[in-house]
Amino acid sequence: MANDKLIVTPRRGLAAIVGLATASLLLVNIPKEESGRTVKVEMAPDGAATVQHISGRQYLRAYLDIVGVPTACDGLTSYHGRKIKIADQFTEAQCTAMLEEELVVHAKGVMQCTPGLALTYPRRDHARFAAVSLAYNVGVANWCSSTARRMFNASRITAGCDALLPWNKVTKNGKKVVSNGLAGRRSRERAICLKDAA
Repeated sequence: MANDKLIVTPRRGLAAIVGLATASLLLVNIPKEESGRTVKVEMAPDGAATVQHISGRQYLRAYLDIVGVPTACDGLTSYHGRKIKIADQFTEAQCTAMLEEELVVHAKGVMQCTPGLALTYPRRDHARFAAVSLAYNVGVANWCSSTARRMFNASRITAGCDALLPWNKVTKNGKKVVSNGLAGRRSRERAICLKDAA
């Protein structure tokens, strides 16, 4: 339902891992990238987030993504280690809670292998956002072996932001092909990331 407010509780929440600004960026941008929907997020000082659906389709029933993987909510292909099945259905509240939990899992992985994005570094909110957004899309293991991660750990923020761009391909019929959707997403992540390089 549009305009319903959902509270995301801080239970060692996202803001504790990546900071308030990065958590807000993730909770606003991931639904836009994954589902095309618009949400409004208000962050409390304790890290609790109030998420309000404004517009756009919500995928409460599972669907097949561009490469045929069952997906639900805001890009979830699994939850608590269980793959999403095409028959799965969720409520809006479940989707919001699941998104926050999955972002926490991905953020922890990113922060563990990327000490160059530690909260003690100033002006890293946008780079942290880009790193977690990419990891949410391609997996933590891929992030941790990426050139972007190596650049961020070396405090080469611009180079790290630029290294996001090659992650624009999907596998179709056994071949890697550029996805216009992923190319656009990587460009948007890079643009946000570069705000820390200025």
